[in-house]
Amino acid sequence: MSILKNIVIDIKKELRLKKSIIPISEYEKMSLFKRNTISMSDSIKKDNFGIIAEFKRRSPSKNEINNKLSVNDVCRNYQVFGASGLSVLTNLKYFGGSLEDLVLARSTCNLPILRKDFIIDEYQIYEAKAYGADIILLISSILTRNEIVNLSNKAKDLKLEVLLEVHNTDELKKGLVENVDIIGVNNRNLKSFKTDLKISEKLFNQIPNEFLKISESGLNNDNYIKKLKKIGYQGFLIGEKFMASNDPGKELKKTLENLTYEN
Repeated sequence: MSILKNIVIDIKKELRLKKSIIPISEYEKMSLFKRNTISMSDSIKKDNFGIIAEFKRRSPSKNEINNKLSVNDVCRNYQVFGASGLSVLTNLKYFGGSLEDLVLARSTCNLPILRKDFIIDEYQIYEAKAYGADIILLISSILTRNEIVNLSNKAKDLKLEVLLEVHNTDELKKGLVENVDIIGVNNRNLKSFKTDLKISEKLFNQIPNEFLKISESGLNNDNYIKKLKKIGYQGFLIGEKFMASNDPGKELKKTLENLTYEN
């Protein structure tokens, strides 16, 4: 069984337990649930390279990336040094994240924040809203088209944007629905966790222009990011490149300087 299937099985178990303890009505009472959300799409469009900087402690493919850093410090510095948005991992078992990380990030800065998790149920969208997210991730490979439609509709009802993540043509076609705002091409296969940077090149022209287009995963080479920018990508979700350093904010600053430098 793939890691991805195990993750989904574990999430279903967690959801059954959470639903038995905390009803959605409790999330609707939380103060952050009532806040006006910030558009990730608009923020990316305003910036030249549209970097969504990620806070991530570990991953199934790399194990520990960096467990020493404070989510407050990292996210504050991401804002200071020019990120267009934040991505915060909220899965504990496989990524070392939590919804509390989301709250801390929200309390630290006023950038739009993506809840990065494996969302399979409307309950998780209410969680995302209540803990301060502005946009949710839907992963095409673990959802049916009807599920993508229903979950994206619910996100829109709650004034949240939707980032749909795809890895191949079939996943892309399945997810081209009305209430998706951003298409993220993941260069990493979530079943094998192997990375192929050519995936973004292959899929770009297949994505309709009404969707904002970003590239995700494996973006450690600044020259390759420049190449994808010239192809037409408007944003880039980057985590490990920053988090593997002792100061992710300064690593972001250096990356942006390299990206804007002309030889």
